[in-house]
Amino acid sequence: MPYVTSVERIGIRKGMAKGRAQGVAEGMAQERQLLLRQIRKRFGPEVAGQSQPLLERITDAQPLEDLGESLLDSPDGATWLQVLGDTAERTAPEPPDHP
Repeated sequence: MPYVTSVERIGIRKGMAKGRAQGVAEGMAQERQLLLRQIRKRFGPEVAGQSQPLLERITDAQPLEDLGESLLDSPDGATWLQVLGDTAERTAPEPPDHP
């Protein structure tokens, strides 16, 4: 077994963390795409188009999963957009402060 220096170990850890982060980002993108397909099928292309930028603001997986259930519970596109907008507002990261 070859010797691995501490610098190499740090590089390996950083590479693994970067790979995990990339995998999470790809999974979130797939979740958004699935939601958009379902929205388009349920409420039409106009509501799907309005939903896309709101979905992009959500950066955590759990709210996206919860929205999948909310989509089923929403009786119409207006209700869905309200739920989505509220979720995006509540979960979107804060913009950085600029002096």
